[in-house]
Amino acid sequence: MNHPEREKIKGILVIKLRHIGDVLLTAPVFEHLARTFPDARIWALVNSGTEEMLTGNPHIEEVLVFDRTVKILPLPKRLAEEAAFLRRIRGTGFDLSIDLTGGDRAALVSFISGARVRIGVDPKGKGFPGKKMLYTATRKIDHQSHTVLQNLSLLEPLGITPGAISVGLSIPDEARSRVRTLLGPLTSRAGGPLVHIHPTSRWFFKCWPPEHMGMVIRWLTEQGNSVVITSSPAERELRMVDEIMTEAAGKSSSSHPKIINLAGQLTLKELAAVSEQADLFFGIDSAPMHMAAAVNTPVVALFGPTRAFNWGPWPNGNERQEEVQPYRSSKGLQEAGLHTVLQLEWDCIPCDRDGCNGTKVSKCLEAITPAQATDRLDRHLRHLND
Repeated sequence: MNHPEREKIKGILVIKLRHIGDVLLTAPVFEHLARTFPDARIWALVNSGTEEMLTGNPHIEEVLVFDRTVKILPLPKRLAEEAAFLRRIRGTGFDLSIDLTGGDRAALVSFISGARVRIGVDPKGKGFPGKKMLYTATRKIDHQSHTVLQNLSLLEPLGITPGAISVGLSIPDEARSRVRTLLGPLTSRAGGPLVHIHPTSRWFFKCWPPEHMGMVIRWLTEQGNSVVITSSPAERELRMVDEIMTEAAGKSSSSHPKIINLAGQLTLKELAAVSEQADLFFGIDSAPMHMAAAVNTPVVALFGPTRAFNWGPWPNGNERQEEVQPYRSSKGLQEAGLHTVLQLEWDCIPCDRDGCNGTKVSKCLEAITPAQATDRLDRHLRHLND
């Protein structure tokens, strides 16, 4: 897009109707748009439950939320609600829409927005007939690159070349204050370095066996570190945390002076504040892993069947990041900036399946031993004391 065309862009809509981690990894898009269009109003459209990843972002004027519960309403009510929502988007007067989602719903929203310039992912024949025609420009995605870089590639039709790339996450003071209260003396490091552990996910094929995680927590406390453990309030995840704590301490976490169990008690902003307070994050391939990286806390992450080169924790602050794919191997142990991805080198990795042979259990993840994890954690913790 030439310079005169850029001057006409006054309203921008960026669409990402995906999950929490996916939405967080769009943050660099907004920063680059704000640099290029400093006078434009930039809005985001995301699914309900993911908006905290972008609220407070200094480059976003408003975060629009699509309430997914509308899908369960009776059809007449659902159609009325969706029509009202689309009328609001249409009436806002966007000049540019960027669809980072790739789905059918987002493509329709982009078109209905009325934006003169509409950029999206090349559907390559997927979706409904004529879907590609809803955009004025499309980009083919390099699926060997990191998701952050994939998102930024949608800016290329605008003539935007990424500079330094950081994934930012805004944390309000009230979230920090509540977390400091919950952590109590551990915020002063009186109990040694603080390790934030988030061992769960809605997708259990990404989870490490509870006994393994418990053994690692026990090792951490025996080495003089403190641990704060978190999870979502989902019942399955809370049960997993209970199993982990049984292995870690043989007693309730509340009676162990070096372990605080905050599972199910935090908002997403407060979860990020816990990582921000911690010296190190240890967990699995999950949204909280990306949140910890976004607040510049070193991460040691366990990966099983998924692609670290797409989803590894993004290394903020690396020089010349715009030219670098952080994780270049398809498997195995990798480091990028402050972060470490621990993954085996089995021939079947990455398969991107939700467990082996439909079991919802990933053998390649279960086969990572506690000793392998504590070795990497020990390296990071020693570095803290150098």
